[in-house]
Amino acid sequence: MLNRHTLRNWMLPVSMSAGIGIYLALHLSASAAEAPYLTFCAKVQPVLVAVMLFLQLNLVAPRDLRFHRWHLWVLLIQAALFMAMAAATVFVPQGGARVLFECAMLCFVCPTAAAAGVITIKLGGDLPGIMTYTVLANALASVLIPVMVPIVHPAVDMGFWALFWAVVQRVFSILILPCLAAWLIRYCLPGVQRRLERYAGWAFYIWGICLMLSISLATDSLVGSGIGLGLGLGIAVVSLVCCLLQFALGRRAARRYGHSESITAGQALGQKNTGFIIWLGINYLTPVTSVAGGLYAIWHNLFNSWQLLHSPIRHPSHGA
Repeated sequence: MLNRHTLRNWMLPVSMSAGIGIYLALHLSASAAEAPYLTFCAKVQPVLVAVMLFLQLNLVAPRDLRFHRWHLWVLLIQAALFMAMAAATVFVPQGGARVLFECAMLCFVCPTAAAAGVITIKLGGDLPGIMTYTVLANALASVLIPVMVPIVHPAVDMGFWALFWAVVQRVFSILILPCLAAWLIRYCLPGVQRRLERYAGWAFYIWGICLMLSISLATDSLVGSGIGLGLGLGIAVVSLVCCLLQFALGRRAARRYGHSESITAGQALGQKNTGFIIWLGINYLTPVTSVAGGLYAIWHNLFNSWQLLHSPIRHPSHGA
């Protein structure tokens, strides 16, 4: 009989397989439903992310969002990796190698996924800690991208403030409304907030649906990219290395502060808002670099599935 523990362990791979399978079934059958399905995915997925974040934020009061030392170390790692890769990219001539450098740039600067808290809780990490880092990582990306992207890609005909505003709109829109809604309810309707706490565990199952839709969009991006096998394999390797490196560096950076902080920092640095990678690649770098976002989505969710499978943590509370 299917129990919560089994569902927890296999939710991500089942969701990913469903996302790929549904898209390929529609695509290969030349179904007229493919375009409406992708439109549905694109519109519904951000709404589900917002709902998921709202449910988690009912467990976190504003005073819980405190800065920890590991936040500084992980922010410095993220900034250093991105700036080093951006500086190197400037000297790489146009071609396949430059595309790979740009892919690494995107993987490093991409902010933490709004859904990272869902997996962090399941692994025994700290929800307020990763929520705080999510805000900080988005702020960091909002500053670094307008500074470095025009240097790497001079064809981007936007000033600092125009690009800054474009990034802010993209990375903060998914965070601000759920935060305001959750905290307004907390202070104005505390009884409602306490009842909502019981459903916080539903965020994990909403994430499963959200992931299915996200992977369908990522698969469409990969299929429609038209890149050659060699470059495709190169992007796959680069995105995989960036993924594993960031999970490892995040955990190592916070190891001295305790096991829970180490788990949280690994998720904070390794689990990315891959839709942001796709958006930034298509609009402001070489468009084919957007493929890195689709592949990174696969890698970090496979890694999260592996972590859940090997995690001894149980979370029976909050409906999880």
